Amino acid sequence: MIHKFHIPVLGLGFSIDTPLKVAKYGISSVVSVVDDELIERMREYHCQEIEYIPIPKKAEDSRARRISCYLNMLDKMVDYDFENLKKLPFEEDNELCKYFEMLPDDSQLKQGYELMLEYPEGERKTIFQNILRKRMEKGSIDVNIMSKVDRVNHESGMGFTGDESSDALAALRGFAKSRLSSSLVLSAGMNPRLYSYLEEFDDFYPNENNELKKKIILKVSDFRSAFIQAKFLAKKGIWVSEFRVESGLNCGGHAFATAGYLLGPILEEFKQMKMQMNEELFELYVAALHSKGITSAQMQPQKLSVQGGIGTAQENEFLLKHYKLDSTGWGSPFLLVPEVTNVDNTTLNQLTAANEDSFYLSNSSPLGVLFNNFKGSGIEKERLERIKKGRPGSPCTKKYLCTNTEFTTEPICTASREYQHLKINELKSKELSINEFERQLENVIEKVCLCEGLCSSTYQKIGILKPKESKAVAICPGPNLAYFSRKYSLDEMVGHIYGKLDLLEKVKRPNFFIKELDLYINYLSTEIKILLKDVNVKKHAQLVDFKAQLLRGIDYYKYLYVQFSGENILFKTKFFNPLMLAESRLNDISI
Repeated sequence: MIHKFHIPVLGLGFSIDTPLKVAKYGISSVVSVVDDELIERMREYHCQEIEYIPIPKKAEDSRARRISCYLNMLDKMVDYDFENLKKLPFEEDNELCKYFEMLPDDSQLKQGYELMLEYPEGERKTIFQNILRKRMEKGSIDVNIMSKVDRVNHESGMGFTGDESSDALAALRGFAKSRLSSSLVLSAGMNPRLYSYLEEFDDFYPNENNELKKKIILKVSDFRSAFIQAKFLAKKGIWVSEFRVESGLNCGGHAFATAGYLLGPILEEFKQMKMQMNEELFELYVAALHSKGITSAQMQPQKLSVQGGIGTAQENEFLLKHYKLDSTGWGSPFLLVPEVTNVDNTTLNQLTAANEDSFYLSNSSPLGVLFNNFKGSGIEKERLERIKKGRPGSPCTKKYLCTNTEFTTEPICTASREYQHLKINELKSKELSINEFERQLENVIEKVCLCEGLCSSTYQKIGILKPKESKAVAICPGPNLAYFSRKYSLDEMVGHIYGKLDLLEKVKRPNFFIKELDLYINYLSTEIKILLKDVNVKKHAQLVDFKAQLLRGIDYYKYLYVQFSGENILFKTKFFNPLMLAESRLNDISI
């Protein structure tokens, strides 16, 4: 990996073809494979100059095949672009020079490039240039599967079609059968059925050279969960090649709040326990491989990365050095980089004009998980218009998030018109007070269709939106996007990450540790208000522990301040006073 950052998955469509735009420059990114309808349409769009053979929805194993074909297409196109880039002459401002100039200054490849530029023209310079070309690397085309988005499928007249046809397992099969040599990012918690299915594919096991063609990255929000999941996999002979720690609340997309564990203490635990964990996992891993007849296994690398709310080069560098990380993830800021992500012009302009109040945690996801939302989004306007017309809810066409069986035998989506109609009638039949009815009603009608909303922006940007399709866009940036206020080029954003320029030089922005802490205190306050309306002894105990854990996190940040305030700009300003204010605010909260 030649860059020290990666671009995480961004919704369904926003990063669906990001590898085509950045992998040739050595930048790794992550593609979502939740929506095979989106994937098939994007394959058709990108196959305009090559043969496109459609895979109908009703074709045998269509979901897995669609995903495999799309990933194969991405891989071939990136290979083609990368090889053509390598053939270019070293001329100022061309794509080849751009590749090297975007590298971090401490990169050996970057230093070699700069040394080459000083050479006089001649045979030695040509030899030097060819050495540089041979050492160039593509960015990885990684794939994300949300473990819990695993709809069980049925066929008319046939009923249940088997575990292997579930959405998550079919997506895994699509990745496993593709030609990619990259990583599978598993997120949203453990799915034993999905994790066990990994055993079926040879590419997840070491070859004769002890290399893994396909690797596993676990996206996690705390050490304990990471260790449990990794042990489960190691016992099956599957190695976790990277733990990707994501802030529980200072992130984009779905937000999985921890039990009060803050990012700094989580990373400290990984730092302290990584070697011990690695050794224990390797022992389980080797034993499992031996049982499968693989006896030559050697220790595999195990990386650690972090993402969520990082906004400055100083924050980025501190995380990398202090916690000994391999990379950091920069997601939401890339939504303002049109050459990298798919954001339609209307939404893009709204994002550039947004402020801190524009981004909020919502209950709008049909999955019943907190979801980072944007107040100016088209999907929110559409939701309110439907309510005003007396027809809350969305038509449910894709059905990827159908999980509810309150009223039906087969699961339906809580954002669907069908579910909301049934649920509202149920509420009307209860003898609820006006205030309680309105509170529960809002919980029902707050849900929005993410299957359509998270694709619409992509279709609009590239011009493939169908006449009857909704233009309502759902977008889920993290709160960190509030501090970025215009459109940026890829060069600018990469330069900002590495400290070559400062895109936030005149922006008032809190330290990212403090921002996350404030988000958790806000979350605790909200949870207490909910508790007061519905007293629950178990929930009360959880919130007491939650507050105590936050206070321990604050003590850890005090320790960091004492350790680094004299030498690191990250702690010299905008850290101690806001930390003390947050502590005071937290102590004032009664549970």
